Amino acid sequence: MKMREGGLVKSYLLFGSEEVLADRALRGIEREVLQAEKITLDGSAMEPGDFSNTTAPSLFGEERLIVLRELHDIPEQAQEEILRFLGEQPSDITLVLIHPGGVKGKAFIDKLKKAKINLITCDAIKKDGEKIELVKAEALDRGRKISTEAARALVDASGSEAREMVSALHQLLSDTNGTIEVAHVNALFAGRVETTSFAVADAILESTLGQALVALRQALDTGVDPVVIVNSLASSLRTLAKVGSAPRSARAAELAPVLGMAPWQVEKARRQLAGWSGAGISSAISAIAFADGQVKGGGSDPAFACEQALMAVAAARSV
Repeated sequence: MKMREGGLVKSYLLFGSEEVLADRALRGIEREVLQAEKITLDGSAMEPGDFSNTTAPSLFGEERLIVLRELHDIPEQAQEEILRFLGEQPSDITLVLIHPGGVKGKAFIDKLKKAKINLITCDAIKKDGEKIELVKAEALDRGRKISTEAARALVDASGSEAREMVSALHQLLSDTNGTIEVAHVNALFAGRVETTSFAVADAILESTLGQALVALRQALDTGVDPVVIVNSLASSLRTLAKVGSAPRSARAAELAPVLGMAPWQVEKARRQLAGWSGAGISSAISAIAFADGQVKGGGSDPAFACEQALMAVAAARSV
């Protein structure tokens, strides 16, 4: 945290589109100023002078936490008010500015970064390894632990949205005691962990066509969108292609950052590569590309398109 003459600079810019990370950062700041009065401002509804009035000296000097959301929508005059405030910020106010990322208001953001403000990046979480680490960190923040395998199962089961993962984790925290394990995740999702889109992909890459078709039917019966299933198949095959083209002698931990993956993903892909050739992977990727068009409106039966995709992938494995 930066310092200014007289003490700590208690101003923060939470910048990025991942709301879960912004919320976690805000909770951490709130813990540091538990006794402060919290005041929340909406940048989209702010009028010139509102910020200055809210941050005006208090008669009794009570500690305040000012949280300004939707920073990208504030009027230009309010921008100047904030910059003036940062130049002479009183010690009894903690300021948190929240911006959803993007280019809107970039000139103002650049000015804030040059000011004495603590920048906390909240970029979108896209990689599975990052999602798993988020789940584990969130559990620790709540005074609990979740095993790596359970965190991985939770990520697979709850979809791509970080908000959904954290919501599911909170449900597990309220329903269980001690360390959260895979069995707890399975119980929460009533067996759906084994029938998610990635479970279908794992089945066709690791098992038999018959097992993959069973997993597909279970996934469809529990409401998994065929588009999501095809996307998962494509993602898994792209991972195979990346790992398959990398040196086998490279350690997973060394290779993972180069490929943009977590080490466990590299190890999993190496296991799945058994029986696959480069030509087979290319053929399977082409089949999935065709299936993608079918499930997105090009065909009359998305479920049938998924079945045909699995058969094509199974045939490609022997190429």
